[in-house]
Amino acid sequence: MSQAERARGEQATPPGRAGLRSRTPLRTLGLLRSEITTLLRRHRTYALLGVLAAVPVLIAVAVRIETGGGGGGEGGPDGGAGPAFLAQVTHNGIFLVFAALAATLPVFLPMAVGVVAGDAIAGEASGGTLRYLLVAPAGRTRLLLVKYASVLVFCLIATLVVAVSGLVVGALLFPVGDVTTISGTRIGFGEGLLRAALTALVVAASLAGFAAIGLFVSTLTSSGIGAMAATVGLLITVQILDSIPQLSGVHPYLFAHYWMSFADVLREPVHWDDLSKNFQVQALYVAVFGSAARARFTAKDITA
Repeated sequence: MSQAERARGEQATPPGRAGLRSRTPLRTLGLLRSEITTLLRRHRTYALLGVLAAVPVLIAVAVRIETGGGGGGEGGPDGGAGPAFLAQVTHNGIFLVFAALAATLPVFLPMAVGVVAGDAIAGEASGGTLRYLLVAPAGRTRLLLVKYASVLVFCLIATLVVAVSGLVVGALLFPVGDVTTISGTRIGFGEGLLRAALTALVVAASLAGFAAIGLFVSTLTSSGIGAMAATVGLLITVQILDSIPQLSGVHPYLFAHYWMSFADVLREPVHWDDLSKNFQVQALYVAVFGSAARARFTAKDITA
């Protein structure tokens, strides 16, 4: 279904305010379903997900070649960052899930989200379909919320693609079994899978603030490419700022600072301090930039 057809379908609304109110939730769900379907049909989306799925494969092959398939990887469970996860991959393939998420979260995952979020509104404007979407009595706020919801769905799908790819490849190339946590205790394989799923959800939620920023940037321009470039450029800038020790005072307020806190899910018990701070920072960015995007979009003169 094209964007214009989607908008014409929105126009088919029965007269009467009662009818409008009764059908608003259904129309919203229909618009969201159509938006997600359109997103998942794009070749660009497949390309992004393909690159993300390839990262765990490359990591697994590199580790396999380096260790010769043996379990001689050094390093204990301490630290919880990417290198510590990599050291455990040869002993237990499930650690490839955590290693792949640690490798993709700083750059690859947010870059993919930045492309989708930056194109959400600006891409419609540059394609000449934004006016048709707004012809229906849907309201700009509802359209903006649907766009943001579709970006969040992409965040979840992209994260799950990395996690599932890591789990499958890890099980194929390395042994699997009980999981040694970062705290040094052992948990069963089933609980390890649950921790891996929870980690994927945490990573997806960690991208919510950046997705809101990308959506806001998308409302500032009618160039999809320009919005994507600006969003990705902002990501790189924040990552650089977060790596400068002299700016440690502002680090806790950067949306990317607590991203790697997902490693605390693999502690026994789970450490929630940094995880809670991460969720609070993301909620703050969603509130601020979501409000800014709404203020900009509702007052924007739509000419395309």
